[in-house]
Amino acid sequence: MRFETILLALIGTALSAIATAAADQSPTERVQGRTFPSVFQAWNGADNLHDEPQQATVARHDLIWHSPGYFGLQWNKRPTGLAHDFTPESIRRAREFRRKLLGLNPNMILIAEIRYRDASRRYLPDSHKWWLRNDRDSIVAGWEEGRFLCLDFHNPDFRSHVARQAAAVVSTGVVDGVMLDWWRDDQSRLALIKEVRAAVGGEAIIIVNANDRKTPQTAPYINGYFMECYRSKTAEDWRRIEDTLTWGEKNLRTPRVNCVETWYHESRDDLNLMRATTTLALTHSDGYCLFSDPNRLPTGDHRHNWYPFWDKSLGRPVAKGEERPDGTWWREFDNGTVVYNPMGNEPVSVVFSEPRTCVATGQTTVTHQLQSPDGGIFLRQGPMCRETEQQ
Repeated sequence: MRFETILLALIGTALSAIATAAADQSPTERVQGRTFPSVFQAWNGADNLHDEPQQATVARHDLIWHSPGYFGLQWNKRPTGLAHDFTPESIRRAREFRRKLLGLNPNMILIAEIRYRDASRRYLPDSHKWWLRNDRDSIVAGWEEGRFLCLDFHNPDFRSHVARQAAAVVSTGVVDGVMLDWWRDDQSRLALIKEVRAAVGGEAIIIVNANDRKTPQTAPYINGYFMECYRSKTAEDWRRIEDTLTWGEKNLRTPRVNCVETWYHESRDDLNLMRATTTLALTHSDGYCLFSDPNRLPTGDHRHNWYPFWDKSLGRPVAKGEERPDGTWWREFDNGTVVYNPMGNEPVSVVFSEPRTCVATGQTTVTHQLQSPDGGIFLRQGPMCRETEQQ
């Protein structure tokens, strides 16, 4: 047998063992076991690593949500809005997909989106009572430029059906929880989240897209916000994002999995904004970050680059973030320090007592310059740091 064949077999065996061990861990253990920076994937993935296998690119992310079909699950009825379970063969296929991802990233969290607010026209029969209709008995459009149509989640029967679908996808063992889009506090959503939480159980993860808003009524049932921060062009916008993220870290259910996404202003090369988003998440939370394309583009939403700045280098946090007199935020990790300089602040000099390596520039020195808005990861020198950088 050739050496390459033996090596591949050994690697496959090792990944299988890692995946098996990860599958035995609870979502809480995997959330707490990861290192930082921690990046999430919202539906569409990173598309700049052309020579890398797709699953390897997906597994760079510590948390992902997508439709059940993305994971290989197939609803047991057509149209899918009427389904209440998944076909046995698709469950087997999807569990294998999960096993492969966890073999590549044992701390990954997998989440399935459940439609409740809008869906494609094929989701239900045209005449079905679960479509939301206006005074002229026409189905309401999901949003101005979109092709989806609104669902009537004010209907108690439909809310119960949504909860049943959420329970079905979690019970497959393929995903760790569910994601609900278009979220805000109101009585219908409060009734819905209570039913969904009761259906999926206390250990499953629930993420909702609250943008940069707080939702105190529904917070006790939610583990994390998808903060789809479409507003990020003013200092006020960034302060609002900070405030909501800080609130979510204190008030949402554990394990908390807050996910902060901002969009580029000019291009994916707005690297200072990418770093600001990353370091905001690192200094204000134990959550996840993403810097992606704006939704106005004709391509799929939330596509993004994978940036070397996101490669694991920090280890685990050892303290809470704190604000300095110069307006920056600092936080200590096993292998270094993160500094976030918000929009509206002055450029600053970041000074350490010993030389640090700036991940963004590769320079090792005592003093580093940081513009605004921007952020930096500054690694200590030593065997532990070098070992982590090689992983």
